[in-house]
Amino acid sequence: MKDGKPYVSTTNACKLCKPLGAAVAFRGIEGCVPFLHGSQGCATYMRRYVISHFREPVDIASSALGEKHAVYGGGPNLKKGLLNVMQKYGAQVIGVATTCLTETIGDDVGQILREFRAEFGQELKLPELVHVSTPSYEGTHMEGFHAAVRAVVEQLAEPDFGPKHGPVACLPGFVSAEDLRGLKTTFADFGLPMTLLPDYSESLDGTAAADYEKLPPGGTPVAAIKALGGSRACIEFSRCQKDSLLAGSVLRDTHAVPLQRMGLPIGLRANDEFVRALERISGRPAPEALVKERGRLVDAMVDAHKYISGLKAVVYGEEDLAVGLTALLAEVGIHPVLVATGGEPVRFEEEIAAVTEGLVPMPLALKGVDFYEIVDQARTLAPDIVVGNSKGYRVLARELNIPLVRVGFPIHDRFGAQRVRHLGYAGTQELFDRIVNAVLEKRQEESPVGFMYI
Repeated sequence: MKDGKPYVSTTNACKLCKPLGAAVAFRGIEGCVPFLHGSQGCATYMRRYVISHFREPVDIASSALGEKHAVYGGGPNLKKGLLNVMQKYGAQVIGVATTCLTETIGDDVGQILREFRAEFGQELKLPELVHVSTPSYEGTHMEGFHAAVRAVVEQLAEPDFGPKHGPVACLPGFVSAEDLRGLKTTFADFGLPMTLLPDYSESLDGTAAADYEKLPPGGTPVAAIKALGGSRACIEFSRCQKDSLLAGSVLRDTHAVPLQRMGLPIGLRANDEFVRALERISGRPAPEALVKERGRLVDAMVDAHKYISGLKAVVYGEEDLAVGLTALLAEVGIHPVLVATGGEPVRFEEEIAAVTEGLVPMPLALKGVDFYEIVDQARTLAPDIVVGNSKGYRVLARELNIPLVRVGFPIHDRFGAQRVRHLGYAGTQELFDRIVNAVLEKRQEESPVGFMYI
């Protein structure tokens, strides 16, 4: 039993483990080494997943606990591991995330880190030490990601009691490296200085280097994180997560930073909301280049309407991304018949209802499901297209013989996942083009005579 309900086993989960999300978030901080307090296998598994998606070398440190530590505790190994990371990497920040093992045996990581500072703080220059609770037996990689970002803000942001004139804080969630670069460009177009947290646009999608770099360049500077309490505003992308999990709540409640929380800017309406927020904060109208991007997107939607109107889609993946994708599909006349996520966000069905209202019928919205349940439902709904990550290819798209448009994390069976765009008018345009072309390619392949014009 769990929370009074019968426990049901998972078959090919539609989610990944909590500390993996934390490790990605920590990689978006300048000079930060992610550190998993647990067994060596956890770090190896997560490195494999992140490297396969981003195509970059990724180091994740581990306290490498064994059977003995499960009995006597992992504190000594954690301290020794921190010293090793300091010596080998010269890290500015070490982000410590717990795992199933250390949560189960009850290691008090906060207390261990306080002891570490007391033991070594006088003789050594210590990096910033941030810790977050991320047991894999509950939650998802998205919750781990958000929990890590919140922990960074809670533990590093300093009080600022003066006027709020600092850069705008932007908390985008788990999006692609290309999306992060696009957000920087958009803020710059409005003349708005901003602090992006986390920012792995370079650390997880860098340039070719002659020699291996233990700590790749890029990431949100520690000084900028400490100054977040003086931000003039905070924009946070999340419609589904509970308030207590999100970093924007810390800036609002602890530092009195005005918070604007919204969904991922995918589709027309979500992007319009994002642009209006930037206009209010900057006091400037949207730049002409952005207005033209919106116009081209509207034109493309009109042009492609005859190819996709009335089609049915299955959408799955990270909850906020699934809501954003559903909004786009509904706007262009594709009917999402099933929208699913492996997490259990507090607001999912109601957000799906909000983005589809007045456009298409309310889809079946499922949370806390695995791919066995998704496929079981999809078979009866006869979808024309699937939108989600690589994990659904074999069991869903291939099983039903329908095209899969790959978005989200992980994407392991295609190249360039870190450069897939979703956000902004331009990102929505690229995503929309991929959806339409997937439909056309399927029709072309199945045509008995083939065709060269549409």
